Amino acid sequence: MATKRVRGKGSIGTIRTGMGGWVFPPWRGVFYPEGLVQKRELEYASRNVAAIEINGTYYRAPDASTYEKWAAQTPEGFIFSVKAPRLIVQARSLAGTGQRMRSFLDGAVALGDRLGPLLWQFMPTRRFDPDDIAAFLDLLPEKHGGLALRHAVEVRHESFMDERWLELARERGVATVFTDSPKYPSLADLTGPFVYARLMRSVSDEANGYPTAALKKWAVRAKTWADGGDPAELPHVGAPSPDGAPKDVFVYFISAAKERNPAAAVALAKFAGNA
Repeated sequence: MATKRVRGKGSIGTIRTGMGGWVFPPWRGVFYPEGLVQKRELEYASRNVAAIEINGTYYRAPDASTYEKWAAQTPEGFIFSVKAPRLIVQARSLAGTGQRMRSFLDGAVALGDRLGPLLWQFMPTRRFDPDDIAAFLDLLPEKHGGLALRHAVEVRHESFMDERWLELARERGVATVFTDSPKYPSLADLTGPFVYARLMRSVSDEANGYPTAALKKWAVRAKTWADGGDPAELPHVGAPSPDGAPKDVFVYFISAAKERNPAAAVALAKFAGNA
């Protein structure tokens, strides 16, 4: 489950590992026990991983009652990250999405204390337009419905490998997603008060998705992030910038050999828990 890292009196960075979604037939009899009914899969998953990234909201934003139902099936301390709808992030002008954003957030805040970071994933075709991007970031609220919000932006075009992007994100306290993928740009620059990583290299012939040595390396990186460090071996646009401030860390195993991702999340949590 969630692993807490303590650095200095009263300072805690929590590491949460998980995967995208909870409904995937190949997980039945592998991650989910044989005979577990589908309506109890979220209940089971949320007691074996500390966080889940909800991806279905990218295609259709559910109403508040659906979010409430999901939250009720999970234990205290569990966290959902929620992917923003494509109607927002695929808009020609991001600066004009304020009303759509508010409608999406009206539903998402029904998760209450189960609500974690909101993921704003740009298309690979979206280039870095400083003015439009700045206007979009200015729309991201610090609070909605009485809840404090955390925002993570995943960029997928090489033009974002730019110091100006880092400056915009840091000014607004928005985390840049570190995407470990052979398809998309990877930048581990720290721009927000938490860390959001999406690991996309699991393979079918490894029981835990990744070799043990690789998972142990990711565990070390997760602990470094949680303790306020900045792993210098990961790709950066600017110079690594450890600030010493403990950070919550979210690591999700996404896509690739999807059938192995729950096992990868469980294994990484165990390695990250070993100081």
